Amino acid sequence: MTIKERVSGDVTILDLDGKITLGEGDVLLRDAVSKLVDSKSVKVILNLENVSYMDSGGLGEVVRSYTSLRNAGGDVKLLKVAKRINDLLTITKLSTVFDSFEAEAEAVASFK
Repeated sequence: MTIKERVSGDVTILDLDGKITLGEGDVLLRDAVSKLVDSKSVKVILNLENVSYMDSGGLGEVVRSYTSLRNAGGDVKLLKVAKRINDLLTITKLSTVFDSFEAEAEAVASFK
């Protein structure tokens, strides 16, 4: 997995590409979010448009990211969630926890 970081105002957008799985993408995501928390950039959007697969380890890391950012006074929103990952969020009832958006501008504006 690769992560590209962009900024829109005071919101950081992490463009994730590839698989978020235990031992593959989870460590990269953890490191990226930890750096953002350390730098006080705690308004984060995870762009999942190019995430092809997420296992329980990846899902756990997304939840850990949510917890870390919330504890730091911020939040995380999901952008362009694929059907397969949305189904996973629905089955685990996490769809009620995360705000999810199809348009980047809406996701950024939701932090205001």
